[in-house]
Amino acid sequence: MRAMTIVLLGGLWLDGSAWREVVPEFERRGRASVPVPPKGLTLTDQIDAVLAAVDAAPGKAVVVGHSAACTLAWIAADRRPEKVAKVALIGGFPTEDGKPYADFFEVKDGVMPFPGWEPFEGPDAQDLDDRARKDFEAAAVAVPEGVARGTVRLTDERRFDVPVVLVCPEFSPAQAREWVEAGDVPELARVKHLDYVDIDSGHWPMFTRPRELAEILTAL
Repeated sequence: MRAMTIVLLGGLWLDGSAWREVVPEFERRGRASVPVPPKGLTLTDQIDAVLAAVDAAPGKAVVVGHSAACTLAWIAADRRPEKVAKVALIGGFPTEDGKPYADFFEVKDGVMPFPGWEPFEGPDAQDLDDRARKDFEAAAVAVPEGVARGTVRLTDERRFDVPVVLVCPEFSPAQAREWVEAGDVPELARVKHLDYVDIDSGHWPMFTRPRELAEILTAL
């Protein structure tokens, strides 16, 4: 049986190169993976790019979303519940229907630029050294306003049948479970098959723990 394709979606400011250390780890494990770079100026454009990758996969796909792109991964489950075998969410949670995709930081001249490291000091970025931070900044892609402030639409109740694994980097599985059970993450509270996996990293494990992250995702 052909192994499922792993579709990789990076969070804000990341392009496909964010997975450059992870993809070879998948290859060593005999897994096909497809990093999907951000495309277009609207949330719809980015959704279309994700769905194209899912549709192109032979058989079903495992869709991996990081940070804000956890919502993109969840939208893929909503739009293609028959094609998505599992969703993995790294360091983030899906936004609810009717809310903005990622209206988190200031928009300037039609884009949301990387705001610098101050908002991420502490557990988020503590494992990124100076070189890693400079590399991140050099590669950062400003997020179009039409993406950041685009409205999330979720319509297919079958998305809750798709198994979800929440990979917990800067927070623990116990913390995440508490948030879900308290109703702070309404979408995940309705998922029928939800698992939690710990990874000892900051918010960007694809940079600091690529081998461990690949092991976790391959096991899915």
